[in-house]
Amino acid sequence: MQCLLKEIKQCEVCIPHLINGVNPVLNASINSKIAIIGQAPGSIVHKTGIPWDDKSGERLREWLGINDSLFYNPEIFAIVPMGFCYPGKGKTGDLPPRKECAPLWHKKLFSQMPHLKLFLLIGSYAQNYYLGKKRLKTLTETVRNYNNYLPLYLPLPHPSPRNNIWLKKNKWFESDVLPFLQSTIAEVC
Repeated sequence: MQCLLKEIKQCEVCIPHLINGVNPVLNASINSKIAIIGQAPGSIVHKTGIPWDDKSGERLREWLGINDSLFYNPEIFAIVPMGFCYPGKGKTGDLPPRKECAPLWHKKLFSQMPHLKLFLLIGSYAQNYYLGKKRLKTLTETVRNYNNYLPLYLPLPHPSPRNNIWLKKNKWFESDVLPFLQSTIAEVC
């Protein structure tokens, strides 16, 4: 596993496409029990090299009901985004994660984590990749029907502050999904 993580950290496949340069950000261990699969690091995470080291990460830890030390413990959480490097800024936010990372690295990584019990699929990119045709028409429908994907996958919206409107429109997420998520995480931790 350590050799693979080192190889990923040195990956330069996307150099021609990343104006901010490469800085693969992930955290994993052979003993990881839960995989958090998000989109790609944002600009802050690109600078710090610490996964989810931003407002989205603060909200995600709130959703999970855990503190920083648990969240960053690779023996519990593997943090493996769809794209390992910051993709850059687009017109309405960050660009989508690079398409090279997941097919190149995910299978290799997860095959070395025999204790994984749950994959948290955060946002549409992770849900599209892992659920494929099993996902429903919209992210909202997919997240609302999260129990269709258990016990292996749990789809979640992105915890970005940009999703405040979605969270206000979908109160069921807070009342139904978050208690289930927190109890599931507590069982594993």
